[in-house]
Amino acid sequence: MQESIKHHLEQKSVGYETVIKAWVKTKRQSKNVAFLALNDGSTIKNLQAVIELTPETEALLARIHTGASVEVHGKLVESAGAGQQNELMASQLIILGEADPDHFPIQPKKHSLEFLREHAHLRFRTNLFGAVTRVRHSMIYAIHSFFNERGFYNVHTPIITASDAEGAGEMFQVTTLDLDKLPRTEDGKIDFSQDFFGRAANLTVSGQLEAELAAMALSKVYTFGPTFRAENSNTSRHLAEFWMIEPEVAFADINDDMDLAEGLLKYCVRYALEHCADDLAFLSERLTNEEKALPEADRSMELIEKLKFVMDNDFVRLTYTEAIDILKNSTPNKKKKFNYIIESWGADLQSEHERYLVEKHFKKPVILTDYPKEIKAFYMKLNEDGKTVRAMDILFPGIGEIVGGSQREENYEKLVQRMKEMHIPIDEMSWYLDTRRFGTVPHAGFGLGFERLLLFVTGMGNVRDVIAFPRTPKNCEF
Repeated sequence: MQESIKHHLEQKSVGYETVIKAWVKTKRQSKNVAFLALNDGSTIKNLQAVIELTPETEALLARIHTGASVEVHGKLVESAGAGQQNELMASQLIILGEADPDHFPIQPKKHSLEFLREHAHLRFRTNLFGAVTRVRHSMIYAIHSFFNERGFYNVHTPIITASDAEGAGEMFQVTTLDLDKLPRTEDGKIDFSQDFFGRAANLTVSGQLEAELAAMALSKVYTFGPTFRAENSNTSRHLAEFWMIEPEVAFADINDDMDLAEGLLKYCVRYALEHCADDLAFLSERLTNEEKALPEADRSMELIEKLKFVMDNDFVRLTYTEAIDILKNSTPNKKKKFNYIIESWGADLQSEHERYLVEKHFKKPVILTDYPKEIKAFYMKLNEDGKTVRAMDILFPGIGEIVGGSQREENYEKLVQRMKEMHIPIDEMSWYLDTRRFGTVPHAGFGLGFERLLLFVTGMGNVRDVIAFPRTPKNCEF
């Protein structure tokens, strides 16, 4: 297997013969030589191949355009020009695959993000999506490294499930029934007993409940997998298919949960700064250029500065009640500039409220705790006041909520009562309740939306641009 362009660009010792197989980014010619900018995806930087013009190479170069794949033999030497450390003096040029410039849509010019979404099968070829994809890979590696270093075990929880972990009902159904000839029961309902699983089944919205089962034996576990929400939302922060990181920790309380989540986020940011410097520099420059036309007050913090700021500062921790008081008395609330005016305790905070707390009031990441029980899930531990639960959400600049978690209710009777109040079918959840009947312990966990983390780390503005093939309402291409 050949060495990557990244490897060759980083070499201090040159003068050796090598072979580069890559795609052509650009081509330019002078009187006696031609220059090909080559990229194999290993780095944001291109390797320049210098090709002496002969009748043979001119005939080959006439067939080479942006997007073509080539094999170039030659000697790696120190570059005589600015912009790169090393370059390749070519001795042989072979075309592996041509790219017709009249039909290849990814040309060396600025393309809109909307255009690139329509060509998602080719947008990996751009500098932007190459950078985003490499950062995504690095964050996957960082997350597994973080948990492995702390003695966590990765568990694969089901993608197909019969339970709704959130109780929201926004689930995709999974069936093998003939939709043109659905079997019916005597009362006219669909007869799922004839379906593949013998009952109604869905794509999972969360691996949390199953992860809790594993934590009751292994103490520290985490899931990292795809989750699905059939929510008809077309915002820049929502996908129908996305990835979640969900740790569950036995013998832990809400404070342990907050410490773990803050530690994970800082670890990922630090890893990106240490291992993705070239891509982050490119993404930072892109963001700065994108926002040049905006008023200074509306511009984002410079990307690398923002990442360092999060890594170097403790997150502010306060209760939901304290946050409501701040928001009620805030200028945008008093002047009715919020789309959702905060009038009383119990309001469900929106993204605009979360971002105000982070970006305007504290100017730091914020962890909110102790939410009203009515706006949180059934499994969250009830506080002594009987009104709030031991929930915690982490809010980030530009993103809003990035982590949602809680201490779980470990008391069997209290959990059953909450399930009754929220109309959760107790009989169908007997397996979950067994963890509270046999050796129950205090435990806690959270969910980190992976694509929202990537939005923050890359500075991208839309979650559809940090996943390879976004699944959204009316969009399931590729």
